Amino acid sequence: MNSKTKRQKPDFSKLALETLAVRAGTRRTAEFQEHSEAMFLTSSFCFDSAELAADGFAHADKGFIYSRFTNPTVSMFQDRLAALEGGEACIATSSGMAAILTLAMAHLQAGDHVICSRSVFGATIQLFSGIMGKFGVTTTYVDLADVKSWQVAVQPNTKLFYLETPSNPLTEIADIKAISKIAKKAKALFAVDNCFCTPALQKPLALGADVVIHSATKYLDGQGRVVGGAIVGSNDFVMGKVFPYVRTAGPTLSAFNAWVFLKGLETLELRMKQQSQNALDLALWLEKQPGVERVYHPGLKSHPQYALAKRQQKAGGAILSFTLKGGKKAAFKLINQTKLCSITANLGDTRTTITHPATTTHCRVTPEARKAAGITDGLVRIAVGLENVLDLKNDLVGGLKK
Repeated sequence: MNSKTKRQKPDFSKLALETLAVRAGTRRTAEFQEHSEAMFLTSSFCFDSAELAADGFAHADKGFIYSRFTNPTVSMFQDRLAALEGGEACIATSSGMAAILTLAMAHLQAGDHVICSRSVFGATIQLFSGIMGKFGVTTTYVDLADVKSWQVAVQPNTKLFYLETPSNPLTEIADIKAISKIAKKAKALFAVDNCFCTPALQKPLALGADVVIHSATKYLDGQGRVVGGAIVGSNDFVMGKVFPYVRTAGPTLSAFNAWVFLKGLETLELRMKQQSQNALDLALWLEKQPGVERVYHPGLKSHPQYALAKRQQKAGGAILSFTLKGGKKAAFKLINQTKLCSITANLGDTRTTITHPATTTHCRVTPEARKAAGITDGLVRIAVGLENVLDLKNDLVGGLKK
C-alpha cells in the first residue's frame, strides 16, 4: 500500500451495535483527519462561487448551507443513530417534544385522526389534544397493551398510530408486531417512542414500526447534560416529509448538543446493560418490602407482559415504578428521606433519579386521565443509574419503614 492508496471503509451493515455506536457516521475533514468527531460551531457555510451557492441551495439535503437544517456534527449524530436503529435516515431536533411535534406537523393535516396510547408522557397528551387539536386533528386514546382497542379505534381518517413502549411510568409493554399489522391495514403511519429502551434493547423498525422517536436527552446522552430529539425512519419519509418541515420551521439541534450525543452513544450498550441489571435487582428487592403494594418492571415475572418483554426486548430497561400502601403521604415521605437519589423528573442519567409522577411528569393530565392510566398518588418512579445497587437499597430502606 503506497502513501496515495486509500483504505477501504468498513461495511457498516455487517457490524455489531457496539461497534456502530462508536464508529458509524464519523466524518473526518480532509485537512486535519481528526480522530474524534469535530464540533462545527458555525451558523453558515461558504461557497467558492455564486454557481456553487445556487446549486447548494437547490439541493439543500445534499450538503451544508445553514445550521438551522444542515450541520456536519448534527449529520454525524443523525447517521449514527439511524445505523443503530436500522433506519435509512434520521433528523435530529432541539428536544424530544420537538421531535413529536415535527412528526405531527410533517405528517398530519386538519381533519386527520390519531390513535395514541393513553400511557404516554404527559406533555405528549397535551401536544396531541391541546396543540394539534387547535388545528383540527383529533386523537383517540387507547389501552397500550390491549391490541383490540387499537383496531376498534381506527377511523377512515386515521393517519397516525403513536405509542411509547415501555410506557412512562408503569412500564407497560405494547405488542409492536401486532399493532403494526393493524396500522398497515389502516394505511396509517406507525410511530414508536423508543426512549426507554433505545436501540441497545429494542428495535421497533425491525418489529414493524415505520418511525422511531427519541428524546435523546435521556439514554442517548446518558449523563443528563443536554437536550435533543430525533426521528428515524425511511429515507422517503424522513427526507421527503420531515426534512422540509425542519428546514422551514427550524426545531434545530445545536452542533454542540449533537457532539455530546455522539460521545454518549459510544457507551450506550454498556450503560443500558448495566443499568437494566441494576434496575431488575432493585425491583426484585422492592417486591419484598412490606410497605410496597406493587412493583412495575418488565424484567419481573409478576409483570403482566413479562413474556412479551422477553421476546421484544434484550432486557427490561432501567425504569421501575412502585405503589406504596400509604398513598401520596407515603410517597413523599420516601422521596424526602432519600439522600443519594436525585429528586428530579428527568431520567436516563448515570445517576439514579426519583420522582412522584402524579405531581410532576403527569401533573397537567386530568385526575380522570391519570386514574385511567394507573398513575395513582402512591406511585413512585425510579430511573436507576450506575451506582452500587446496595447503596441504592440503603438509600430507600429508611423511607420504606412505617
